[in-house]
Amino acid sequence: MLATSMPQPMNAEADGARVVVENGVVKFYFASGKADLAAGADAALKQVAEAVAQGHSVVISGYHDATGSAALNAELAKKRASAVRDALVAQGVSADRITLEKPAETTGGASGVEARRVEVVVK
Repeated sequence: MLATSMPQPMNAEADGARVVVENGVVKFYFASGKADLAAGADAALKQVAEAVAQGHSVVISGYHDATGSAALNAELAKKRASAVRDALVAQGVSADRITLEKPAETTGGASGVEARRVEVVVK
């Protein structure tokens, strides 16, 4: 369904904007304070769109790091998740096949770079 690894984008931002596929979960990492998809995200988006075209649906969850205001971080996590959703819709994925789901714990844990992510799970 999804490739287990994707090449790292050549021009990934220094503070961690990138895309990784781990155990069937597509993880879109974001630069601090940003909701812009990393260069190279199109390949992962295309894989997800192809999976949906085969009858699957996706669940998108946004996370944030612990720096800054909790309210602003929650809004940023939502903007990041929406950016991924919008990019999938632009790839032809029907919005009714996409669920935005707020995780129980939105602080992504680990380092700041690892915490600033959106996860896409194909169901």
